[in-house]
Amino acid sequence: MACTSGSLTVAIIDDHPVVIEGIQTWLSEEPRISVVHTGEAVDVEPGVANVLILDLNLHGKLVIGDIATLAAAGQRVIAFSQFTEQRVVLESLEAGACEFVAKNEGRAHLVNTVLAAAGDRPYVTPTAAGVLVGDRGASRPKLSSQERTALLWWFQSMSKASVARRMGVSVHTVDVYIRRARVKYAQVGRTAPTKADMLARAIEDGLVKPDDITGYESAVVGVG
Repeated sequence: MACTSGSLTVAIIDDHPVVIEGIQTWLSEEPRISVVHTGEAVDVEPGVANVLILDLNLHGKLVIGDIATLAAAGQRVIAFSQFTEQRVVLESLEAGACEFVAKNEGRAHLVNTVLAAAGDRPYVTPTAAGVLVGDRGASRPKLSSQERTALLWWFQSMSKASVARRMGVSVHTVDVYIRRARVKYAQVGRTAPTKADMLARAIEDGLVKPDDITGYESAVVGVG
């Protein structure tokens, strides 16, 4: 474990100590960042760090499936890997990773991605950009079932607290689902900063139909 004087906290999960040390060195040059946890097991408790940098290959096994679990618990996950095949990148983003950073992309991209993820802003690395451009379905973000459910019930004039109760999760988790959907839309160049914008995007993509929305008219007029 290593710490700097920053207030933005980061956890690093990798099974190679030399890689962890390298990431710590990179991040230590940014005063806003503190590394508060390192390890080789995906057992980080929610709330330990603002951002988790996760090596996708731990002990010879791809752990993309763990991203969804971490993201559902409210963790901002950055997928960090030497494997940059289209399938790996797309599945990582679809599972809920805030961004994908290739291990050969260097310090600047990793630091910028950490800062963006912590601020719930999109940052598309060259590797991810290349994959998204090459993906024929990239203009339509791949939302998880939890994200779609949270959006649908939120659009139905429900408060986030009501959505949380109905889904059996915390309000924070509902916020995470909605925020993650916004980031995914921004990653493909279709920003949706307001509730009305998000509803319009969802209708454009066929994720919801106007008839699905209770009080549809009021939901899209003057809602931020």
